[in-house]
Amino acid sequence: MSDVDPTVGNWYRNLDTGNDFEVVAFDEDAQTIEIQYFDGELEELDLDSWYDLPIEPIEAPEDWSGPFDEMEPDDLGYEEEEEFSDQDDLLSDRDED
Repeated sequence: MSDVDPTVGNWYRNLDTGNDFEVVAFDEDAQTIEIQYFDGELEELDLDSWYDLPIEPIEAPEDWSGPFDEMEPDDLGYEEEEEFSDQDDLLSDRDED
């Protein structure tokens, strides 16, 4: 059904189930592909099964932390935005004078 080749590190969507997954390994000798769903579940497919799937390539999700249950928000590497009030802005302008 699919003519999309498996590429390690790329994300795909199964059009029948709506599940998103990443190809995490491809063994050319054994002709197997290991995929990891967004929730962390791993599955191994043979190459024939891969091409039987109705899949399309997709962009990687913005929040890639789905498979990591134990992850804290600080571990994601996002920088916290500092919030300033109008008074803080006025005081910083005053300090520059």
